[in-house]
Amino acid sequence: MPRTATAVLTLLFTLAGAGCTTRASEPGLLDDAALAAYAAKPFDKHAMMGRTVELGRNHGVAVVAEFPCSDVCPQYTVRIIHYRLPEGADCASAGGVEKTVGVPVAIAVLPKTFCVPEALVDSGGYYTR
Repeated sequence: MPRTATAVLTLLFTLAGAGCTTRASEPGLLDDAALAAYAAKPFDKHAMMGRTVELGRNHGVAVVAEFPCSDVCPQYTVRIIHYRLPEGADCASAGGVEKTVGVPVAIAVLPKTFCVPEALVDSGGYYTR
């Protein structure tokens, strides 16, 4: 009987550990402080150009960081952190603020409006060149 109990406990701990490993690799909850800390970090323009990274959920809304670039890459790669709103959702009701930023397109920079987390508005951390 003790061997069975030990085997069961070993199996439970193994499964629990596997579950934690899976969850750790998936985007999770992201509070305002963690979001601001991410926005304050520099990024590798070459490694990130053209990518979109799902950061997690802030106040229940998915947050992504986009790294668009065109023309002179990777030097002109920018980072834009914004909410990925569900179809038909309103930015303000999701807790965001609409901000228009310059996005590199071909040999130009065109204005595009994003719903950015309110926690990043004052610092301007939602847009990094």
